[in-house]
Amino acid sequence: MPIGVSTGHPAITAGTFGARVTDGTNVYALSNNHVYADENNATIGDAVIQPGSLDGGVSPADDIGTLSAYVPIAFDGSDNVVDAAIALSSIAQLGNSTQSDGYGTPGSATVTASSGMKVQKYGRTTGLTNGRIWATNAIVNVGYDSGVARFVNQIVIRGGGFSAGGDSGSLVVVKGGQDDLKPVGLLFAGSGNATILNPIDAVLNGFGVTVDGN
Repeated sequence: MPIGVSTGHPAITAGTFGARVTDGTNVYALSNNHVYADENNATIGDAVIQPGSLDGGVSPADDIGTLSAYVPIAFDGSDNVVDAAIALSSIAQLGNSTQSDGYGTPGSATVTASSGMKVQKYGRTTGLTNGRIWATNAIVNVGYDSGVARFVNQIVIRGGGFSAGGDSGSLVVVKGGQDDLKPVGLLFAGSGNATILNPIDAVLNGFGVTVDGN
């Protein structure tokens, strides 16, 4: 499974495989809670499939791993920082690069988002897209099937062309310069005029993992 393709819990439609991550021993597929953990409704050990069910994936034939951990999303008005989950898998099942029409292999070292930073992502629905970070430390309310969740410390990319439904879970990396291909955020929400990212360090630190890249 290359970075940026359709994946998900069997109970959801489809999201995106963001990156292969590692704790030094095991490797995992990184995506969103709402992609791999069905908005807190999944059980640890549930199957994760590729492609997602909307794209024809079924379990167990298309299993690529099992849900290992997720950060619960709070729908009670309290603050969230990440919408993230990881699925235990193997190097035999997971690649660490995009398909040939993507950006390639992300760096293992991360970078903190800054306003004006050029970024790119490769996702299930819109493929390779480019944009600029418009704001950091944003507060946003995001609507889910389970309710509305408040997120703080978020990264905002302005413009409607950067992502679309199904791109949730995409890894966003820097484009160009000394930080080229370093991960900066995990895409999890969007609208007609903006895309919202979790800061990547908060995502990785939540699971004690690093991006298994260059």
